[in-house]
Amino acid sequence: MRQNTVRPTEIKLHQKSRVLEITFDDSSHFKLPCEYLRVYSPSAEVRGHGPGQEVLQLGKENVNITAIEPVGTYAVALHFDDEHNTGIYSWEYLHDLGVNHEANWKRYLERLDAAGHKRKAVS
Repeated sequence: MRQNTVRPTEIKLHQKSRVLEITFDDSSHFKLPCEYLRVYSPSAEVRGHGPGQEVLQLGKENVNITAIEPVGTYAVALHFDDEHNTGIYSWEYLHDLGVNHEANWKRYLERLDAAGHKRKAVS
């Protein structure tokens, strides 16, 4: 692990709005929707085992996080209500998801569109 890795100072799950709010020790602050965290899960089920093996996640508009489990001192495992719980979100990865939220989300929506999938209204 790199020595300059950011670390969270606060993690709050807002289940009603389906948002994970994270503040890091570099003063960055992100509000990351559960759907976004689910479709960008670092698990092999989502990312595959190599470049080009990513699996587009469909129908995750209303997914929520049911539990946050610490993994050592470097990460958390997020448990989603669709029973997905195999991704380990390192502090560095969560920070990267926050920094690149807008670009990643745009890319995800473009991939959905290219696959002919229309997102359902969030309830």
